Amino acid sequence: MGVERLTEIAAPGAGAARIGLGLAAVGRPAYINLGRDRDLPAERPVEVMRRRSHELLDAAYAAGVRYLDAARSYGRAEEFLADWLRDRPDAARDVVVGSKWGYTYVAEWRTDAETHEVKDHGVETFDRQRELTDALLGDRLDLYQIHSVTPESPALTDPELHARLAGLAAEGVTVGVSTSGPRQAEAIRAALAVEVDGRPLFRTVQSTYNLLEPSAGAALAEAHEAGRAVIVKEAVANGRLTEAAERLPEALRQVAEETGAAPDAVALAAVLDRPWVTVVLSGAATMDQLRSNLAAADLRLDESRSARLERLAEPPETYWRHRSELPWA
Repeated sequence: MGVERLTEIAAPGAGAARIGLGLAAVGRPAYINLGRDRDLPAERPVEVMRRRSHELLDAAYAAGVRYLDAARSYGRAEEFLADWLRDRPDAARDVVVGSKWGYTYVAEWRTDAETHEVKDHGVETFDRQRELTDALLGDRLDLYQIHSVTPESPALTDPELHARLAGLAAEGVTVGVSTSGPRQAEAIRAALAVEVDGRPLFRTVQSTYNLLEPSAGAALAEAHEAGRAVIVKEAVANGRLTEAAERLPEALRQVAEETGAAPDAVALAAVLDRPWVTVVLSGAATMDQLRSNLAAADLRLDESRSARLERLAEPPETYWRHRSELPWA
């Protein structure tokens, strides 16, 4: 039901329902988004972050957002989301809930941890994390994705894991993948080819796509044509396409001034303009960011402005190297 419901609520013209809320930035005290020293208080105990996540969830839902995205590695994001769903049964019946497995959060709620998350796509990690997700989200989980698949990931070739995932799909949970890295297109196409008993296993694809890193675009269009739902993450490049950027790309600044929109809204609108996008995620950590992100649903870019923005693209290797150097804060 997850993919059908997601496609239904995020149909073209659905306004804010084409924007989802991702909880990576508020489910844990540290993340790699720029400007967190301004977005969040210096002290970030669990209850402060829980309250912030609930405020954002309330505002997003009131504005029409209907896809909510968490992950096992987002600290306590699943827990915060589960609490919110429990306390708001009407909203719980209305939204599509996605989470991800494959990274384990190991920072123990410290911002200065040497390592924040550890990746493993093996069967044992799936079994362990699936049990933890089920304990929190239960039958409210609509979509379970493998977190950050790359072409060399064993998740693309492991028949035992595929059987486990097919079993989960048989229970009614949509199975998907998310991708990362400079070879996203290759990983997407490999995922599209995976079948169990003659049926496609992965029904959704979540990938990084933005004005600086559009290299997965053709593969995502193929996924859409093949009937998969396409979810776009990191549409503002972890803050590089927002006011938080130390140096905002000149073309983005100019288009923002011409349209009267904030840079982040322009960046999100450019993604929403792609006909193969089902949902684009907001990773807002503040109410102002959320309001600005949601303004993208009503922003239209003409061909001339779109063409200028498309010239911002970087080589994928350059983009991902820069991303890997962003500090956790």
